This record gives sequence, C-alpha cells and structure tokens, in this order.
Amino acid sequence: MAAVSWWRLSPTTRLAIRRGDLTKFDGCAIVNAANERMLGGGGVDGAIHRAAGPALLEACKQVPEVRRGVRCPRGEARVTPGGDLPARHVIHTVGPVYSSPATSAPLLEGAYASSLRLANEHKLERVAFPAISCGVFGYPLDESAEIAVRTSQREAGSLQEIHFFLFGQKELDAWLAAAREAGLAEETSTAAAEGSEGEL
Repeated sequence: MAAVSWWRLSPTTRLAIRRGDLTKFDGCAIVNAANERMLGGGGVDGAIHRAAGPALLEACKQVPEVRRGVRCPRGEARVTPGGDLPARHVIHTVGPVYSSPATSAPLLEGAYASSLRLANEHKLERVAFPAISCGVFGYPLDESAEIAVRTSQREAGSLQEIHFFLFGQKELDAWLAAAREAGLAEETSTAAAEGSEGEL
C-alpha cells in the first residue's frame, strides 16, 4: 500500500501525488518519458515497454516520423494504445535534457501541456505521469515539480484526476512542496494500492 496525497486542482479535477509503480496504474492513460524515436530506452521508458509487451513497440513504429529518426520532438506528445498495460493508452512525450531554465523550462512545460491536451482531446478522465526529465536528463527537482503542478493546473481541462507516480522520497517531497506553493487545497491522504484510481 502506498500513501496518496490528494489535492484540488480545479472544481472538477483532483491531483494525486504518490510514490509507486507507474506501469500498474489502471486509469485511462499513463505518460511515458520517451525519446524522440519512440522505440524504447532506459528508465521509465524501458519499464513501460517491458510491462506493455511487444504490442507497444509495434504501435510506436506506426507513428509517422516528422523527420528522420524523430517521431516525437522534444516538448510534444503522441498517443498509442497501451498494449498489455492496465491503462488503455500511453501518451509518449519527450522532455528536455536540462541546460538552463531559459532553454529547458519551455520544453518541459510543453511536454506536460501537450500530454494533457492529448488526454483531453481523447476525452480521458484519469492520467498518470512520471517526473519527466528528472532522471538522467538532470532537471532540478524543485523546478520540475513547480512546472509540472502549474501546467497541470492550467491544462487540466475536463480530466477528473491527474496522478504523479514518483520514484523516491526526494521527488515526492518536491511535488508536495510544489502543490503547497501553488496554493492547492489538500483534501486527504489515503493508503491506496499502486494502480488504484482513487481512495480505498
């Protein structure tokens, strides 16, 4: 059981912050921190492809390249079926390799915003994110969390729930701090199974 902290993003959308395994989320879609080729990789990307099975890779290959070797440019998003995952869809987005706030922040904001817009276009209700660009891409946690929460608040649209599945305590603390700094109202903290869409 993982503790879930619930926050009110808008009158119709709740934000869930937790540690846990993103691949077990049983909502409408999970977001993959992909690379531009969309053919799998390390970290979250590799874990999602392993859990989804070969059907996900085949679906990714069907996404047309916008230029040689690039199916999803940085800061954009694409959607495919979820393969063997509990979630029905995977939204693939490519975050920036961190260099400076001036150059990296617009791309990270674009990755979150594009993913949320796709979710709304497909009339999805519940979507789950990892901490995009916070692994080997080196994005500072505090800056990343602030962008993630702020963009979620702005782009929530008709989504009912936006979840963040975070790897470690430092990531969790950064996201909780960002929610507080954004002035969000905390609703409850509950124990939930890793893939649960709501409270148990």
